[in-house]
Amino acid sequence: MLTQQELFMEEALHLAREAAAAGEVPVGCVIVRDGEIVGRGRNRREEKQATASHAEMEAIAEANSRLGTWRLEDCELYVTLEPCPMCAGAILNARIRRVWYGARDEAMGACGGVTNLYMEAFPNRPALVGGILEEPCRGVLADFFAALRQKKEG
Repeated sequence: MLTQQELFMEEALHLAREAAAAGEVPVGCVIVRDGEIVGRGRNRREEKQATASHAEMEAIAEANSRLGTWRLEDCELYVTLEPCPMCAGAILNARIRRVWYGARDEAMGACGGVTNLYMEAFPNRPALVGGILEEPCRGVLADFFAALRQKKEG
């Protein structure tokens, strides 16, 4: 039986798979308040040709709109890949209280993969929990990039 955290990460994985189907790097994110999803996002950088269209940024924008506030201090964020510096900064600014992520990002991760912004003396730092459904989160990324390599070779 899946934990509540795994159930929310499953929803983020669903969004990551949607992103992959659309030709985007498969990252998905949900924001939860009081057990309810209030924001959803997936990578849309290719679709929108916008640098900031990461899954976390999309989910934060939807949660802001739905809740009518930029302050998300009573929310938790679930994302399939460790946040990059841009997204980690947005999470800090939104005052999100906890970040749950699946796979570590050794190339761009700002929660331990390359650096950890949440260890710095920023106010309102979120708690951080990694490795939630890590294998499926890593697998969706590995499958996507393997298909890209195969396409380039073929």
